[in-house]
Amino acid sequence: MGFLPAWSADMPYMNEELVRDRIRTLHQEAEEQRLILRMQRIHKARKRAERASVRLHHALARLA
Repeated sequence: MGFLPAWSADMPYMNEELVRDRIRTLHQEAEEQRLILRMQRIHKARKRAERASVRLHHALARLA
């Protein structure tokens, strides 16, 4: 029984495509995570700047 179905010749190609697709997906997910992290850092920096501005405003008000 040395019979191999015709589709078995396509299997390595299909597996290769699945691997490439998974790699692309992982790269895309990694880029999305980096973007989310950047946005979180920007948000935190803005909050810190706002708090510093309020502290400065209060300090200047006490001097006046």
